[in-house]
Amino acid sequence: MKRNSGLALVALLALLGWGWFTQDTAPKQTVPQAVGIQRGNMAPDFSLTTTEGEVIKLSNLRGKKVIVNLWATWCPPCRAEIPDMQAFYEANKDNGVVILGVNLTATETSLENVAAFVKMYGMTFPVLLDVDKEVGSQFQAISIPTSYIIDSRGVIREKFIGPMDQEKIEKMISSLE
Repeated sequence: MKRNSGLALVALLALLGWGWFTQDTAPKQTVPQAVGIQRGNMAPDFSLTTTEGEVIKLSNLRGKKVIVNLWATWCPPCRAEIPDMQAFYEANKDNGVVILGVNLTATETSLENVAAFVKMYGMTFPVLLDVDKEVGSQFQAISIPTSYIIDSRGVIREKFIGPMDQEKIEKMISSLE
């Protein structure tokens, strides 16, 4: 009886040890995150050209906090928020924060108007041209400005419709990982 108890104890310790050892070496299963525009979704990827001819791909910005701001030059609330967005960008561009100003170019009268607007407002953050309405449609920019706040892993944390001031932007960005 004593021998059986000893064997049972050894077997139990061996199983516990094996379970502990394999726990750290077993491959981790990850559940793919849904891609979409709802809070908690992985942001849909896109590539657009800036007003300066550079191609920017959203997924290449992983590791940074990103604001995707959909706007147009003819939109009064868009015009109202640009100075605050620019001030926030200048103060935070070296802190892992990127603003992508996605211009809904298909709604503009000309590309020259967009370039003149960017110059007039002193916009130094990337201004992307959504010539084919793809990103505007994908991100459902029905009312503008519409902004998506994306964390460093590429997950949408906030959607904001309407103009944002610097305080609101700082509050949303500071809540991110």
